[in-house]
Amino acid sequence: MASFPQFDPEPQRNSESRKGSLFSLSFKQLTELIETFRLEPYRSRQLWHALYQQRVSSIEEITSLPQSIRDRLIQAGFQIGLPRIAQTYVSSDGTERYLVACLDEETVETVWMPNGDDGEMGDGSEAASEEADAVAATPGTPIEESRLLPYRRATICISSQVGCAVNCQFCLTAKLGVKRNLTAGEIAGQVAAVLNRHQARIGRDRINLVFMGMGEPFLNYDNFMAAVHLLVEEMGIPESRMTVSTSGILPGIQRFAKEKLRPKLALSLNAPNDSIRESIMPITRKWKIENLFEALREIPLRPRERMTFEYVLLGGVNDRLQDAAELAALLRRSGLPAKVNLIVWNPGPDIPYRMPTPADVAAFQSHLIADGVPAFLRRPRGRDIYAACGQLKRTVE
Repeated sequence: MASFPQFDPEPQRNSESRKGSLFSLSFKQLTELIETFRLEPYRSRQLWHALYQQRVSSIEEITSLPQSIRDRLIQAGFQIGLPRIAQTYVSSDGTERYLVACLDEETVETVWMPNGDDGEMGDGSEAASEEADAVAATPGTPIEESRLLPYRRATICISSQVGCAVNCQFCLTAKLGVKRNLTAGEIAGQVAAVLNRHQARIGRDRINLVFMGMGEPFLNYDNFMAAVHLLVEEMGIPESRMTVSTSGILPGIQRFAKEKLRPKLALSLNAPNDSIRESIMPITRKWKIENLFEALREIPLRPRERMTFEYVLLGGVNDRLQDAAELAALLRRSGLPAKVNLIVWNPGPDIPYRMPTPADVAAFQSHLIADGVPAFLRRPRGRDIYAACGQLKRTVE
């Protein structure tokens, strides 16, 4: 009998090696910390600025604090706690995949995609408008070749767990299983580490975040949402520039609907009915599509926002015209303002599927559009370095 990942509402507890990490503390918590050291209140602002605006990697780099204060923090067992980029892989298309090491040396993978992958197209957000502007800036050329925009665009794909428990049959990450949840600081810290590598500046550069790396964010819900608050309230990245993808963890979706501060949501649907979905995503045996749609309808959307449905096209499995027709009917029946991101399956070793033909992909997309469903093709980024959707595998060699 199949086993299912359990929804755990409790946040992951820090191990001994992560205690004392300053990166993950809010301004309020930093203020309380400074008070325990009996220091002037303005020192908390200096500490906060060093952590979240300068994104320092060590306490010694906080030169706004006197050496005596830095020494006291270190002697008390504090550290910055940012994860570090241990290995870097660079694709021919400019995508970079990082093996990111946490303080306990557990590793996850994070991806930098210059100019994104068109994932925001049609979702009603500012990021979607920027993608359209990028296309208009250089008609007829790939977005990554545009040099005419007055700002730099990029998307960072973030992991939420070491491995993944969901076991989607077409995903290489599923073969890892799950080892542990990431803490809020480890999730947000991936962003800080990558921004530091590229010397990116929030507000000047247009940085989008997708929680679509290793792991299921809604099976690490509290730490995921705590990371969102860190990224928004401390680092200054708007939640409207974030998208979280879920395989369909119903309790997580229900909690997410009640959040006042929340990213955009993308549901990994991948099938037009429960029968096909069950064969490729065993989690559907626990939560049916109609149950998920009922929960999605409770999420208050922003003006012009559309719910994103991700659909990985598997050759001969879910890519037929009859599947497209059934999918269009399903989405129309849901009553949700929907858009579909089509993702051509990215191959991996020992995964028993095949890529659909370009003709089948084009026909599938055209059928959805003709049936009134906005459908966009997400560009594969970094496929040659195993950085594309479903290919992250915690490389250590």
